[in-house]
Amino acid sequence: MYGAQDVGARTQAQGERKGVKMRFSMPVTVYEEESCVRNHPEVFAAAGKKALLVTGRHSADRNGAASDVLSVLEDLGIASVRFREVEENPCVETVMRARRLGLSEGADFVVGIGGGSAMDAAKAIALMMRHPEEGADYLYGSRDASRVPLILVPTTCGTGSEVTPVSVLTLPERKTKASTPHPLFADAALIDGRYLAFAPETVIRNTAMDALGHLFESYLNADATDYSRMCVDAGLKIWSRSRDVLLRSAAISEDYANLMRASTLAGMAIAQTGTALPHGLSYPITYDLHMAHGRAVGYFEAGYLAAAPEEESLYLLHTAGFENLAALQDFYEAMCGNTRIPAEELEHAVDMLCENPSKLAKAPFHCDRDVLRRIAFWPGED
Repeated sequence: MYGAQDVGARTQAQGERKGVKMRFSMPVTVYEEESCVRNHPEVFAAAGKKALLVTGRHSADRNGAASDVLSVLEDLGIASVRFREVEENPCVETVMRARRLGLSEGADFVVGIGGGSAMDAAKAIALMMRHPEEGADYLYGSRDASRVPLILVPTTCGTGSEVTPVSVLTLPERKTKASTPHPLFADAALIDGRYLAFAPETVIRNTAMDALGHLFESYLNADATDYSRMCVDAGLKIWSRSRDVLLRSAAISEDYANLMRASTLAGMAIAQTGTALPHGLSYPITYDLHMAHGRAVGYFEAGYLAAAPEEESLYLLHTAGFENLAALQDFYEAMCGNTRIPAEELEHAVDMLCENPSKLAKAPFHCDRDVLRRIAFWPGED
C-alpha cells in the first residue's frame, strides 16, 4: 500500500518535471450536512426574487429535495416556477425551452436539483437567461460567460457537477456529448447525503462508477498538480470506505454521506484538470447505445489504468481498495453487469476521440490510435 510520503514523492517529481506553476480555483461555496437546504436559507435569500427550479420529472420529488427547496423559498417569500423536463444527458433544445420558461415567468435565479443532468442543464440555463437575445450557438462560443445566480443541490453520487465549471450537453447533430467552454461554477452547492437514500440502486452504482472515473482520470492527467491530486487522494479514501456497500445494498446514512462527499471531491479534482480518455471514449457509446454515463465511463477505466505508468496505477488501485486491475474489472462487472460493447461501436468511439485533440492531450503518456484501441478493447479483443 502507498502512504502519504509516496504521494508526496510522486507529485513532487511531477512538479519538478513541469516547473512549479499551479493554480486551484474553487469559487463554489460548499455546504454539507443533514438538512442542508433548510439550514441555509440565506443562500436562497441572497440569490434573487424569483427562482427557476430545474429538475428531472420525478426524482427531486421522491427524495424530498424539491420539497425542501420549495419550503425554504416559501418561508422567505420568494416566488418560484419549475421546469421539470430535464432528460438524461440533456440536449441543447431542453436548455433553450427552460430559458424561455424562466424568462417568461420573470425568474432571476436558477436552482438545479438532481443528478448531473439536472445540474448541467441548470448551469447552461443560467448562462442563457443572462443572454436572452442569443441563440443556442452561444453555449459553445467563447464570449461573455456571465450568468444569473445559480444554486445546485445534488442528489446522486457521481458527476460532481455541483463544483465543476462545465455543462455537458448532448449534440444530436454530432451524435455525441460535449462540454461547454464557459466557466459555469455555481454560487453555492448544498449537499445532503439523505437524498441519495431514495435513488434507485442502479443509479447509485452507475454514478459511483462515474465518481471513481473522475478520481482516476484527474490523477492520470497531463494537467494534474499537487492541489488537484490532494482532492483525488482524499476522494479515493472516502469512496473506498463505502465501496463494499455498493454491492451489498445495505447502506447507512454515513455511507450515503461518504459517497456524496467523494463525488464532490472528485468534482473539485476534475474542475482543475478536466476528464481524460475514458470519458472521451464514453460519449458516443452513451449516445449510440443509450448506456448510462457511469456505466459507459467505467467500461474504459481498467484499460486506461493499464496504459498508465505502473506505479501510478497501483497507487490508485490500492487507495481505492483494489488489489489489481482484474479486481477493479470484477468490481465494475458486479456493479454494472457483464457489459460487452460491440467492436464496431468501440472502433467508432476511438475514431471520434482521435478527432478530439484537446481530450487526447489530457493523457499524461504517449497516446495514438493504437493506444486508444488497447484502452478501448482491454484486456484484448475476443
